[in-house]
Amino acid sequence: MSEALLGEPADRSLDSSVRRPLRVLALANQKGGVGKTTTAINLGTALAAIGEDVLVIDLDPQGNASTGLGIDRANRRVSTYEVMAGEASLAQAVIPTAVPRLSIAPSTMDLLGLELELATLPDRAHRLRSMLKSLTQAPSLSRISYVLIDCPPSLNLLTINALAAADAVLVPLQCEFFALEGLSQLLRTVEQVRGALNPKLTIQGIVLTMYDPRNNLSAQVVADVRGFMGDKVYETVIPRNVRISEAPSHGKPALLYDLKCAGSQAYLRLASEVIQREGRVPAAA
Repeated sequence: MSEALLGEPADRSLDSSVRRPLRVLALANQKGGVGKTTTAINLGTALAAIGEDVLVIDLDPQGNASTGLGIDRANRRVSTYEVMAGEASLAQAVIPTAVPRLSIAPSTMDLLGLELELATLPDRAHRLRSMLKSLTQAPSLSRISYVLIDCPPSLNLLTINALAAADAVLVPLQCEFFALEGLSQLLRTVEQVRGALNPKLTIQGIVLTMYDPRNNLSAQVVADVRGFMGDKVYETVIPRNVRISEAPSHGKPALLYDLKCAGSQAYLRLASEVIQREGRVPAAA
């Protein structure tokens, strides 16, 4: 990746007005294999590339977002398990990645047991929200403008915590036959969380992933989802792309692995679209 794309931004410390309001987006879909983690990694990288300071929170016990950003399991000394269990602050878990302005709070398999540990606690659905409140008070993280929460592929307590803490939900949706069926279930969950836990929660957008123009079914799914959800669906569609699939095995986002591939270019367009939807301009030229 060129230095011009991911180089350090101009010094913003001279003007306090450039400090960006924190936005928290949960990437959620109870179906596995829809490109959720891939989207978290590459959208985070793309947002960082256009000048945002981004934190990815890995709430999936599989830890694929952590692995995909090059964080070895041996280096995850403090993880989102300790954060959610109240044993460490979020700032203590954050690790910088190879991408300038992109950090991650990694996960471990310990998260698998968290639901049982928190089951009887009155604040069990708000653990993450409480931790995020102190995020901007940590000097090293005060510049964070976007938090992307990579949720597990289920509607469990971890996902509920993410939805309760988020400003909005970003839904990756694979271009396959059962896409709308899974989407309906997720939308019902979002409505329940909005009613009971987080009145401000909105749908930021739905991103269609793994699109294959040679497959008539992919085109039909795109048409059906756009017909059902209207302008909630991003214009950007993420193609099925070999380079995107290869990148995690090298511990890199696709944008670092191959900037020019169709998938990387799509995620850059998606990042711009996300910001445009919120009426925000990039933090740095």
